[in-house]
Formats: sequence, structure tokens, C-alpha cells
Amino acid sequence: MIRRLPPARLAGHRPFLVVLGIGAALRMITMAGYPPALWFNDSFDYVRIALDPFPHPIRPAGYGIFLWLLRPFHSLTLVMALQHLMGLGIGVMIYVLLRRYGLPGWGATLAAAPVLLDAYQIQLEQLALSDTVFAFLIISAIAVLVWPRGGRAPSLRWCALAGFLLSLATLTRTIGLPLLILALGALILWRAGWKRVGAVAVAGVVPIVAYAMWFHAVNGQYALTRTDGVFLWGRTAAFAECTKIKPPPELASFCPQGEPRERRASSSQVWAQGSPTGFRYGAVFDPETNDRAQRFALEAIKAQPLDYVRTVAYDVFVRTFFLSRDPYPSQYVADLYKFPEKPLPMQGWPVYGGGDPASVSAAYENGAAVTRVTDPFASFMRGYQKVAYLPGIVLGGVLLLPAVAWWRRRRSRNETGTGTGTGRVLLPWTAAAALLAVPPVTVDFDYRYVLVAVPLACLAAGLAFVRTSPATAEPPDAPLPGVQTAQPEHQF
Repeated sequence: MIRRLPPARLAGHRPFLVVLGIGAALRMITMAGYPPALWFNDSFDYVRIALDPFPHPIRPAGYGIFLWLLRPFHSLTLVMALQHLMGLGIGVMIYVLLRRYGLPGWGATLAAAPVLLDAYQIQLEQLALSDTVFAFLIISAIAVLVWPRGGRAPSLRWCALAGFLLSLATLTRTIGLPLLILALGALILWRAGWKRVGAVAVAGVVPIVAYAMWFHAVNGQYALTRTDGVFLWGRTAAFAECTKIKPPPELASFCPQGEPRERRASSSQVWAQGSPTGFRYGAVFDPETNDRAQRFALEAIKAQPLDYVRTVAYDVFVRTFFLSRDPYPSQYVADLYKFPEKPLPMQGWPVYGGGDPASVSAAYENGAAVTRVTDPFASFMRGYQKVAYLPGIVLGGVLLLPAVAWWRRRRSRNETGTGTGTGRVLLPWTAAAALLAVPPVTVDFDYRYVLVAVPLACLAAGLAFVRTSPATAEPPDAPLPGVQTAQPEHQF
């Protein structure tokens, strides 16, 4: 058992406990101000999956199954509480990992603070969306992999757990698949051995293959979704000019209308009424449309490679790291990422699988589920959100910190290996970079996609400034500073 911490030992964690307490209080205020949940357009698809699980053609069903597991409680309040606990848990994992590697308490607290205190992170946790669960799974998997110190590799059992968590993340958001590949690459870089690489691969791939088989049984093809072509078309619709592309006749209908500078954002064009994708509420994109859209998109990239690179680069390097937020991809979507002044009415569009937003959410909640705005709690969070968030330019600085630390170590010649230095930093850093880059490359930029990358960027920055080298690292089973393990005479 764990002994009671003496006050002197507990004092070393006091700054973090204060920040953690503030983060918890902010989340309780949010739940009091906006019960039972905040809603996004995608939310109702997930809730519909939870009512009767099926592999949705547009969105992976992982988050819907998470909601399905909680459905017997008929409580969206419980769902939001768990998501807020996940947000706090992410902050705790960052702090514990960095303290384990020897970072001072103030440094580990600083790294965890953006997750715990950022108003947009807290608002995202109150939304019925997959992002918080996805982030928790990703951080948990990476924490498992980087937990051993001194250049040691995780055990086979922990490798299998990490692979399984990454597979669940992929089934929650498909962008988890590149992160699974990055984890395999990290183990190879660390020379962890083929057994450990194989454990991550098998535990990561088997659930994904099983889901693809389920998807095939219902939707007629082996995949996780069938919208990759449609979304890539939307990406190219921002710049595509058919006078340059000269598409074959069967693809000409996908030519975007108007001048590129006058068009809607890429993601907005996919869902617009009258779009070449043929989108209709309550329906999904058929396989032929998805295939033709993908063919057009590839033709557009081939004919206009510089325009494609320019479009992606602007989203990755300007929108992501700009000081302020643009109303992108539209003012309507941007407002959904803010604490509202008034409750948004449930829209009347049909939801794929049956029902509409009001009926689907009511069936899950076993009663009306429209967001209620309750003051003074709601007004407090609206004011807090205006000032307490991580600007894009600061995130850019956080991502540059590992390079600064590496340069300093190179100058002082203190870099003695990759176990607690470059090797362990690369995994969370490349994962953060992938989460920031892949959506603009394949779909479009969205601010909520950036939020998921923040914890990984902060973890990488903290690990980069750890001074412990593999030769002097403590044993991997050493306790967190301030925690005493049980002595044999106290065990029972």
C-alpha cells in the first residue's frame, strides 16, 4: 500500500494540485452553466449510433459505441462528466510523466496547464463529440510507451496495451491510424525488438480489421468509412480550376463553381446544398460518388501541385499558428466552439439511421436534451473563454522548444543518448505534428483538430528539457517524486 504523504513531500506537488483544482472547478462551472451537453452537427450521428450500434458510412463508430456503453444511465450529464475527467486525466498524465523523468514541479505543471486551463479545451469536453475520448486514448497510449526510463523499452504486455489503445483511437477518429504507424516507427528507432513491435502491430491492427469486416457486412466494402474521396475533393475544391485540370467527361460535374478566392471553405463545400457530392441530410455519399470525387481530386493535385501545397501550407502554418482565430471554416462553425449566450434550438434535419436531432438526443437522454444556459455559471465561462486560451503563436513556440533544447545540448555536449532525450521526445512531437498536418492535407483545417495536438506538443516540450541521461536515469520502477512505496512489513 502507499503511505500517507508527509506535508514536506506533498508541498513539491502543490503548484500542480492548485492548477488541477482550478481546472476541476472550471469544469464543474461549465457543467452547471450548460447542462446537459453542448451540441455540434456531428453529435447526432454519434448519438444515433449509440441507440443501435452500426458502422456509420461517414464517421467511425468508436465514439458512438462509447456512448452506447453509457446508454443504460440515460444521462448526457454523466457522459460530459466522464469527458471532463478525461481532460483532467490528460493533464495528470503529462505531469506524472514529466516528474518521473525528473522535470521540476513548476516545469511539469507549466506543461500540463494548457490542457487543464484552456477554455477551448474545456468547451470541447462539454461537446458531444469524439475529440476528447480520442485525445485521452492517444495520450494514454503514448504514456505507456514512454513510461520506462533509462533507454528501456516497455514490456510486451504494455506494448500490446499501447497498440490496443491506438486501435481504439483509430476507430474513434481515423487520424489515429498514422499515429499507430508512428508508434511502430518509434519502437524500431528505440531498438525495442521485433517482439515488442509485433505486439503493438497485432494489438493495433486486429480490432481495426475486425471493424473493417463489420463495415463490409453492412456497407459492402472493407473500410472504416467511405468518405475519403469526398473529403479530398473538398480539399481540392478550394483551388481547383477545370481549365487547368481538363478532367474527363465523367468527372466534369465535380468542377467547383466560381473563382477560387470566392468559394466557401473546403469542408463547407462538401456539405453545401447543391454540391457535386450530392449531399442530402439523412443520406450518405454513395461509393460511386466517393470514387469519382477521389479521382477528380487526384487529377486536381496532379494538375495544380503548387496550388495544393500553397493551400495546405497556409492552413498548417498560418491558420494554426496565427495569434487570433478566424471564423473558419464558417462563422456558424466557429460559434459552435464558443460557450453560447443562448441555447441553440435542435435543428429539424433527418439523421442518417432514422430520427432527427431532437428525437435522437431525447431517446438517449430519456427526455429533452436541448442545452440549457444557466447563469451566472454560463456568463462566467463566456468571459473566461475570451482571455484564457492558448494562442496559435504560443503553440508554435511550444513545438519549437524541443529544437531549442536539442541545440542547447549539442552546444554543451550533454546529449548522451536517445533514451530520455531525442528518442522519447520524437514520438509525442511527431504525433502532434501529424495531428496538425494530416487534416489540412486530406480534408480541411479546423480549430478543434488543433486542440487535440496541444497535450502532445506540451509533453514533447517537457521531455525535451529533461536533464536526466540514460546513464544516470533512475530504475523504471522508481516512484513519482514525493511518493513512498510500501515496505514489506506493511503489505497485506
